[in-house]
Amino acid sequence: MDLNLSAVTRPVERLMATAQNGFEVLRWGGLETGAVPSPFQIVENKPMYKLRRYFPPDSRPGQPSAGPPVLMVHPMMMSANMWDVTRQDGAVGILHEAGTDPWVIDFGSPDEVEGGMERNLTDHIVALNEAIDAVKEATGQSVHLAGYSQGGMFCYQTAAYRRTKDIASIVAFGSPVDTLAALPMGIPPNLGAVAADFMADHVFNRIDIPGWLARTGFQMLDPLKTAKARLDFLFALHDRDALLPREQQRRFLDSEGWIAWSGPAVSELLKQFIAHNRMMSGGFVINGQLVTLSDITCPVLAFIGEVDDIGQPASVRGIKRAAPAADVYEVMIRAGHFGLVVGSKAATATWPTVADWVRWQAGQDSRPAAIAPMQDNTAEPDESGVALSARLMHSVAEASELALSLARGAADAVVNANKSARTLAVETARTLPRLTRLGQINDHTRISLGRIIDEQAAGAPNGEFLLFDGRVHTYEAVNRRINNVVRGLIGVGVRQGGRVGVLMDTRPSALVAIAALSRLGAVAVLMPADADLEEAVRLGGVTEVITDPGNLEAALKLPVQALVLGGGESRDLNLPGDSNVIDMEKIDPDAVELPGWYRPNPGFARDLAFIAFNSVGGVLAPKQMTNYRWALSAFGTASAAALGRGDTVYCLTPLHHQSGLLVSLGGAVVGGTRIALSRGLEPDRFRAEIRQYGVTVVSYTWTMLRDVIDDTVDHSLLLRGNHPVRLFIGSGMPPGLWLRTVDAFAPANIVEFFATTDGQAVLANVSGAKVGSKGRPLPGGGQVEVAAYDPVEDLILEDHRGFVVVAEPNQVGVLLARPWGPIDPTASVKRGVFAPGDTWICTEYVFRRDADGDFWLLGNRPLLIRTARGVVFPESVTDAVTRINAVDLAATYGAEVPGGTIAVTAITVRPGMTVTAADLTDAFAAMPVGPAPDIVQVVAEIPLSATYRPTASTLRADGVPKASRNTWHLEPDTGKYKRLTAAGRARLCGTDDVSDTED
Repeated sequence: MDLNLSAVTRPVERLMATAQNGFEVLRWGGLETGAVPSPFQIVENKPMYKLRRYFPPDSRPGQPSAGPPVLMVHPMMMSANMWDVTRQDGAVGILHEAGTDPWVIDFGSPDEVEGGMERNLTDHIVALNEAIDAVKEATGQSVHLAGYSQGGMFCYQTAAYRRTKDIASIVAFGSPVDTLAALPMGIPPNLGAVAADFMADHVFNRIDIPGWLARTGFQMLDPLKTAKARLDFLFALHDRDALLPREQQRRFLDSEGWIAWSGPAVSELLKQFIAHNRMMSGGFVINGQLVTLSDITCPVLAFIGEVDDIGQPASVRGIKRAAPAADVYEVMIRAGHFGLVVGSKAATATWPTVADWVRWQAGQDSRPAAIAPMQDNTAEPDESGVALSARLMHSVAEASELALSLARGAADAVVNANKSARTLAVETARTLPRLTRLGQINDHTRISLGRIIDEQAAGAPNGEFLLFDGRVHTYEAVNRRINNVVRGLIGVGVRQGGRVGVLMDTRPSALVAIAALSRLGAVAVLMPADADLEEAVRLGGVTEVITDPGNLEAALKLPVQALVLGGGESRDLNLPGDSNVIDMEKIDPDAVELPGWYRPNPGFARDLAFIAFNSVGGVLAPKQMTNYRWALSAFGTASAAALGRGDTVYCLTPLHHQSGLLVSLGGAVVGGTRIALSRGLEPDRFRAEIRQYGVTVVSYTWTMLRDVIDDTVDHSLLLRGNHPVRLFIGSGMPPGLWLRTVDAFAPANIVEFFATTDGQAVLANVSGAKVGSKGRPLPGGGQVEVAAYDPVEDLILEDHRGFVVVAEPNQVGVLLARPWGPIDPTASVKRGVFAPGDTWICTEYVFRRDADGDFWLLGNRPLLIRTARGVVFPESVTDAVTRINAVDLAATYGAEVPGGTIAVTAITVRPGMTVTAADLTDAFAAMPVGPAPDIVQVVAEIPLSATYRPTASTLRADGVPKASRNTWHLEPDTGKYKRLTAAGRARLCGTDDVSDTED
């Protein structure tokens, strides 16, 4: 009878309990648990944040002082109450019981604060920065920062912003650093970057994210787990005792824990730290200041969830490379994203480990067993850290134990499918429009530096453009400054077509001056400070000179009016009353009335835009550049380097140099990238700035990078992957230095350009596969051809009809270019070359083209060395000898001897290394064309030009090298090198004088 009654009453009781509990959930949002929140005191109350101190000292009788302070930081989408979901199992309660002093920064819900939905990411960093100061002042101790998810990102960013001042350590829970290493849901990194950039620019600049949407998005990352949790709750709704221990956590995740995101903050997060991944590269902007995680020097502990789809292991471990100066540790926990900080795993593993970490950092205990040094992340940069197979299996396991092997196989197939195809698609989509536009330029196309900057400012006014001295300037700000300077130039009488000298150090005002002249339609005459300035004024037809305060003294000596621009706070010029100087900074641009003739950016492609100067044999030579010449290099650089908005181009050369103007500035402007201007090449500055600016592309000329590569300071923290550089781009790098550079900066690549001064011929080695090659003709550029050439007779070869013969593969030839636009008056023009009536320019450069179609420079036609053994090609010889690992610099030149010329190669040797005769014999034996030099000598120094090009003029003036231990001569009969003796030198010189002895 009792059994029958129990069978009836138990279902009824269960039904009634379910109904009662369900009614309570529907009415109040959850079950009443009777839990009391942990006590806290509001120490700071500001519009941006409140600073809570939990269990303040006055509420803890018998404890004279608090322990080490731990300041906890919540992500933007979650309430600060996440640290106290349950008093017994929550972060603040456990840390308090362990003897620490828990603090929490509460950013509040922005939709409930006046102006809250206008908050950006910088506001949160500045607020946390102030909170750290407040905790330090209140406790007198350095602060341990602890941040969950994006809160951990805030901790990293703030620590870098304040250069780790007053920070004892950082503890981050599932906080992504290398965001593109592992995006949620297995999203490909290239697609994710593009999508994030689009969303930042076109979605979240218009809308915000309410709390309910943040909650829904979080739950959709693991829909099976969310559905399972809700079903489990419904099935257990009759059992109140079973539900209560997890009720507060359930209510937090289902409703109470989510707050709104402001659109500007989301937009900045997407752009800086996902699309551009600048926590890894450096160069993110906080309060106008450029910041890099490499400035973090305090210990770091990263908690990693094995099945965390948001803060995936590969992404979290990025902190190891991003902060190479910090001691970085990790703890791996079998948990998802939220489970790292709330729940049973967090209560038993996470927070006790954090307490142990704090004690260890305070010197009170040894390193906890669960904490291990973080290893370098070896995952592929474009492959998810949590394999898609692992994520699928984890989700499937929540619902069923079936078909795991099938899920694993299918997921692995998705992960491994054509990563290179994704990369190619993105780069093609970026490059093709530039090449198409370049190919459409004709004489009457309006194109100029000023116009392209105008276009970029209209398309992305808040886009970061100019970096200098640790500060950032947007396209809109730079463009506005350019327009103001244009008004100033008009106000002092400069007109379209006028020639104005620019005598300025590398600085933002120099870029602005050059761009303003372009926008006005005037010609910028770029004057190097170390040149003969009066001669530059005469050759350039200069009527005014724009200068900065640092070059004003030199400008005052010139017979033209000086216009002073820039100088920052140094505006007291102390000018005499009768000086021929105008301070441009004192001109009110709004007071200048624009004349009727002014049209912004009037320049056609055919118009002269710039005049630069080269020194040829000590004589200053002007080089005219049209807008097309500028556009060809600018679009070519942007295309060859695949520049995008996530890149930062580092300009090491002065803007008056063609590399700075055409490659660095031109490529950056066309690519819509940031350009970082350097005050000069110094190894220490280089290492600091590439991190601070997040440099991805470095421009160079000739041997410029040699000082950086060979600097004796230990730069192991910078190199071997611990740097943001992906590409070096420039011209003239010797093969030996090329090899050392790619070794030191692996996995960065090198794009080597070759371009004639007039821009009619442009080659680019984009792949970098053939070290030393100048590559192939740039798509969209002019047509080039190699004319067969007899170097002995110095004749371009013709066929029986009188047309020029095209050189066969690996045959010596002269590079010809089919002209586009205006032809330089000094150019060597040839007509009827390959067909009746055609026109070509002879560049005077000698090349060979290999069987694959790649071009190799052999030398300049007038500088080929004609010896008794044949014609020696200087560039080929120099390239060969610099491939010897011990060789630093090299220069090949002709030395006159009685009855002819001999070829001499001078080399310098890297410290601690030696060169042998066998090294030389092997190196020159590998040359594909031309004989080896007659003499090779080791010299103490090879002079470098202002562009870091090795020069031989001083060495040539010294004549034939003397016999010494470090001088070798070629034995023609054997093809081997032997040490040069006095007798051997006498034979080479054709004399009987053997008076020279070994030095």
